[in-house]
Amino acid sequence: MSGHSKWANIKHKKAKEDASRGKAFTKLVKEITICARESGDVIGNPRLRTLIEKAKQINMPQDNIKRAVQKGTGELPGLAYEKHMYEGYGPGGIAVIIEMLTDNKNRAVAELRHIFGKKGGSLGETGTVNWMFNLKGIIKATGSLSEDELLEKLIDFDVENITKEDDLFIITTELKALENVKKAVSEAGLKVEHSEIEWVAKDSVTPPEDQEEKAIEFLQALDELDDIQNVYSNIG
Repeated sequence: MSGHSKWANIKHKKAKEDASRGKAFTKLVKEITICARESGDVIGNPRLRTLIEKAKQINMPQDNIKRAVQKGTGELPGLAYEKHMYEGYGPGGIAVIIEMLTDNKNRAVAELRHIFGKKGGSLGETGTVNWMFNLKGIIKATGSLSEDELLEKLIDFDVENITKEDDLFIITTELKALENVKKAVSEAGLKVEHSEIEWVAKDSVTPPEDQEEKAIEFLQALDELDDIQNVYSNIG
């Protein structure tokens, strides 16, 4: 599947490392807070429900989750996070989409520009690269089924693609089908480790050999910034 290759695998492994050292808490708290701003009703806000499930999976204390929701709904004072999206190119001509949640846009953009300048990228205007991507539902799950067995169980759902890398299934769905497919994947006996709406590249690109390592280092540097929630790329 385009957009799900080396960088997607690195991100998945890094997410586990971040969870083990608590860094994932910071990013998730921001997401929960801004999502709860729209609605703190877990039943009526599927996105909030998914984020809370994700927080529980990485053993975030219930009090942390509750406070994040209450800051979003205004029951507790908190920082006002804003959501921004940036686009551009990295080493080797790879396209990148960056999703940011920050309480200080000027600081966050300055850090972003520093990484682009230092690592050989170029930050573009809105629309520079997003035409190369589509928004899709992405589910990552582990289990002992084969691809054919899982496909058979999901045959009646809006699933666009299923791939398996080692013990990890990557399932691509239409946006509206994400929650139903996630439920079906769980009922099939798999453990859902990730369920998100993501920017997925229509086609992947392979940087020149001497640029590939620089491209990966560039993406990792972006992902390390505290205000960056997600980094997507079309690297093959």
